[in-house]
Amino acid sequence: MTKRVVFNQKGGVGKTTIVCNLAAIAASRGLRTLVIDLDTQGNATQYLMGSSTAQPDRTVADFFESTLAFSLQSQPFVAYATNTPFENLDVVAADPRLEELIVKLEAKQKIYKLRDALKKLKGYDAVFIDTPPALNFYSRSALIASDRCLIPFDCDEFARQALYTLLDNIQEIRGDHNDNLEIEGIVVNQFSPRSKLPTRMVQELKSEGRPVLDATLGSSVIVKESHEQHKPLIYLDASHRVTKEYVALFDSLEK
Repeated sequence: MTKRVVFNQKGGVGKTTIVCNLAAIAASRGLRTLVIDLDTQGNATQYLMGSSTAQPDRTVADFFESTLAFSLQSQPFVAYATNTPFENLDVVAADPRLEELIVKLEAKQKIYKLRDALKKLKGYDAVFIDTPPALNFYSRSALIASDRCLIPFDCDEFARQALYTLLDNIQEIRGDHNDNLEIEGIVVNQFSPRSKLPTRMVQELKSEGRPVLDATLGSSVIVKESHEQHKPLIYLDASHRVTKEYVALFDSLEK
């Protein structure tokens, strides 16, 4: 089972879109796939389940809350998963209560609980974790629990400076908590190959030895349509250029 976290401390770089679309491609290939939504905004949950969907009976907040109370018979992590309308694709839904739980979880040092739960998880081939745009308890938990980390990046100078700090932070977590964590690569999102600045910045990052992936993701209105219809691109329009870029990214990661 592959456990992949998509993380960047900067917001608006496409973490949720990348998580949900890669997960949907995995599910469409017949892989039993789980998305874990650790962002209090719950965008991945809404993307995969629809904004009008009733709150699931159990959420990721229920899981973390359960770790605060000692129990010899805790629920397996799969008990917190909810089916989506898409075959082979489940989600552990986000919950606004994540915000109020974070202080208690940090105080009781529950940072390894997600890792421990996923080690025991059965029945899935792939796990994708969506994270908040901050290096907080939940994103650290995800990095500690995962095998691979994918970093979305938009070609902006401020984002570039933040990227260096991000890479250092991930390496620190790797050294202190999870020596199995692999930085799978930096995926350039909203890439415009005809623009000089993005092309130059990508080449400079590669020349510095940064793990920039060759597969890039362009921009298109179809991504917003996908969000609005709560339907990942592979199910909305499999032949679209951006969909094909996501498929190429997925294939490059699975080699």
